Amino acid sequence: MALSNTSESGIVTSRELRKAGVTARYAAKLCGPGGPWRRLMPGVILLRDSTPTRLQLLQAAVARFGPEVVVTGADALRARGVGCPLTREVHLLVPDYRRVPAEPGMLPRRTTRMPPPTTIDGVPFAPPSRAALDLARLELDPTRIDELISMPLYWGLCTLDELSEELDSGNRRGSAAVRAALRRIDPEETYAHGLAKKVLSGCPLPAPSWNTTLCDRRGRPIGTADAWWDDIGMAWQFRTPKQGAANFHPLALTATGTVLVRCTIDQLKKVPLEVAAELVRAFGEATRTPRPKVHTIGRIDAA
Repeated sequence: MALSNTSESGIVTSRELRKAGVTARYAAKLCGPGGPWRRLMPGVILLRDSTPTRLQLLQAAVARFGPEVVVTGADALRARGVGCPLTREVHLLVPDYRRVPAEPGMLPRRTTRMPPPTTIDGVPFAPPSRAALDLARLELDPTRIDELISMPLYWGLCTLDELSEELDSGNRRGSAAVRAALRRIDPEETYAHGLAKKVLSGCPLPAPSWNTTLCDRRGRPIGTADAWWDDIGMAWQFRTPKQGAANFHPLALTATGTVLVRCTIDQLKKVPLEVAAELVRAFGEATRTPRPKVHTIGRIDAA
């Protein structure tokens, strides 16, 4: 039996099996109790008897519903590296002229505005702005909606204008809460992190932790780091402290031996290569010096 078109994940359609000479009866036997295969959904088989991974489920969804469907929501954001919790169901966009059957674990949504997909691991994913808005529309909690639509900005995947344009182009029904959330976004904070992520994407540096409060040996807060490399004790500050927020003097950090890189958001935009070069230089310096005796508290967002 030759299945030359089968992906490495082991997802195959009944049609592909028939072309390879496997009859429907024999395939059913192999998918039965004690058999080596598993039927994931009608017409789609996993060529092993194991619980499918999320990627295998996504590939199975495309195999089941056809190449015209696009995966959106949390899966589309996670495919681009966003630390977004998975939803129970796979969120699919389907052309409005298609009739799709109900399938457990799948949430198909017919639309007249099919987005241009980006294919990753054989799965077509919606653009980040569309994925975030599709996900936010499913939420009722305003705080959660704020978090969801900020994610693609926070990770540097789109701009606030792109989010607004996508929302204006779509169906206005049920979008009031999302529109209100867009108005609440702090552009400086989200854009700054997005720009910083882009700078780091071109650097030969390990991923930092984000938004970290640093303390001295007695546990007293002495500074904050927008990005923090804990193993070597290097901090990067690029945001302007908000009015009324704790504004630690940078000397308090450098006095501990912490290697500190500071820049402005304007520098992130206009001279990212210079900022990247300074980070690489500082990282080399930090690796050659003893790690400062500082500790972290509060939430640390891993990259």
